[in-house]
Amino acid sequence: MQIAFPFTLDQDGEIATADHDAHIRQMIEQVLFTNPGERVNRPDFGCGIDTMVFEPLSGEMVAVTQALVRANLVKWLGNLIQVEQLAVEAVESRLVVSIGYVVLATGARQNGTFST
Repeated sequence: MQIAFPFTLDQDGEIATADHDAHIRQMIEQVLFTNPGERVNRPDFGCGIDTMVFEPLSGEMVAVTQALVRANLVKWLGNLIQVEQLAVEAVESRLVVSIGYVVLATGARQNGTFST
């Protein structure tokens, strides 16, 4: 059973679940938006990209963010996905992360766009 993120109950009052592809996408979202130190048992988990919105958005900052995202996805989800494409863009006051990845269990290619 793959529990949906964020944790909710379905219309029957049961714990909501997600299919495999949705679960992978939700795990990517958790890696991106969890701040290091936020999880008690895994203090080094997460990128915390939402805090980078307040940094000066230069080419260097985008490159550092891209490297940070790639490293964390490989570290935490490397046994589940293979990142093929990764782009970080500054759009107005937001960071937009576009990821192309392969789900290793199925070989399915997926694309996800995440925004702060």
